[in-house]
Amino acid sequence: MKAFLMHKDQDFDLQRKPPLNEQALTQDLALNTLFETMALGDEFLLEVAEKAVLSSLNDPDSILYRQNILEDCLKNPSIVRSVYNLALESIEKKKRHWWGFSSRYPGSILFSSVEALKMFVGQLKKLRTVADEHAGKFDSEGFARFFAMLKEDLGDEYFARIEEHLKELKFRKGVLISAELGQGNKAVNFVLHKSRGKKQNWVERIFGRQSPVYSFRLPPRDENGAKALADLKDRGLNLVANALAQSADHILSFFLMLRTELAFYAGCLNLHEQLVKKGAPACFPVPTASGERRRSFHGLYDVCLALSGKQKVVGNDVNADNKDLVIITGANQGGKSTFLRSIGQAQLMTQAGMFVPADSFSSEVCEGVFTHYKREEDTAMKSGKLDEELSRMSDIADNITPTSMLLFNESFAATNEREGSEIARQIAGALVEKGVKVFFVTHLYEFAHGMYGQKMKNAVFLRAERRPDGARTFMVVEGEPLQTSYGEDLYERVFKSGCAPDADPSVGVEHGALPPCAPSADRV
Repeated sequence: MKAFLMHKDQDFDLQRKPPLNEQALTQDLALNTLFETMALGDEFLLEVAEKAVLSSLNDPDSILYRQNILEDCLKNPSIVRSVYNLALESIEKKKRHWWGFSSRYPGSILFSSVEALKMFVGQLKKLRTVADEHAGKFDSEGFARFFAMLKEDLGDEYFARIEEHLKELKFRKGVLISAELGQGNKAVNFVLHKSRGKKQNWVERIFGRQSPVYSFRLPPRDENGAKALADLKDRGLNLVANALAQSADHILSFFLMLRTELAFYAGCLNLHEQLVKKGAPACFPVPTASGERRRSFHGLYDVCLALSGKQKVVGNDVNADNKDLVIITGANQGGKSTFLRSIGQAQLMTQAGMFVPADSFSSEVCEGVFTHYKREEDTAMKSGKLDEELSRMSDIADNITPTSMLLFNESFAATNEREGSEIARQIAGALVEKGVKVFFVTHLYEFAHGMYGQKMKNAVFLRAERRPDGARTFMVVEGEPLQTSYGEDLYERVFKSGCAPDADPSVGVEHGALPPCAPSADRV
């Protein structure tokens, strides 16, 4: 039996190695907040969430397959959670019978396997009941196939045969074993037979004709004889005990995989419930094949900021279809870094088959998502800041592939304006030429204005909006790069207004709302 609730034709691989840039992605996109919300303190849900989000699907059909299953989960959360809990309960109950499987005696293995299978039969019946009662409420291909499999493989005839075999394996009438004499008159080729005894009433048992047999009885204190007889019995039971143990392991593996695959959807349900509580919108994205150059959205916001903050996060609208390069400039603390995080988060969530934090979102799939964010100064002084940036860029270049996405945040600003701009221009140009989608947040005016002056048809230039009175709307709009990032606004607020540095500058209840000043990735 297979669940196939994460992929059409294979199990979800929880042991799959994460991408080499897992740590950078998690740090730069603040993904820990996302994972922790999905897990709600459950370590197993946390592990599955991390693996699923960072192991991107690269095929639109596979993404839609998982999306449709998630839509069913959102329509039937209580049913999905009950199936998940049933799988978890089965695994926990199996642990109580584990002692027999570690034994070296076939009799103990057989007894433990019979008890485990009896328990599993009860759990499978509950699962079949769920399929009978609720299958009609699910529309996705994945759940339709899952419930059809349960009805076909777990029919009444199947349960009747299993229970009959388990009853027989209690050996209440004794164990019938045959063997042959081998070299040195040693017993070989042990075979366990089904009991031939038939039910008799008490009259037949007393007066009925008995078949002649050769038999013997062990003396009460014959310990060696008892040990020899037990050894013969174990050798006869060995094949059956192993077969039953394998059957129990097979059913256990089904429940383990069912739990693993439903854990992803349980995490998505937890996340969706938290977003609903905060009044934050979510939608199912439209994935397109790699190379179609689609990327447009309405109301896209930073999901991790929304989850960790108390105020409503401002969303952004951008149409970057047929664009390969997006350069974001503008006012300090205007929401540029937050916008960049939202792009990366939405792309990973899309390719995990999840909903995304937006009113609408459409994007082509990427081979991989990479980030190049500025880092703190090396306290060990092993290298300069620019050396460290170039070293990380070299690592990315070794692993990035065409049709990937790379997010730059204030990169190459550790040197002077001219050198930094030239480095950024050459690297961004080479990446775009190879088919990599580039998003670049920068204060390097020479770089941004130089790229703008080329009037590239495949580039779009965004600017963090600032109103004439200095108010930030925390939205990005299309616009020509400006020479200033309005650092004087920060000076006015910090040194003249005495504002408190305890709020996130990327949050606003209304467009134009200006919260107390705070240090951020946009501040210089």
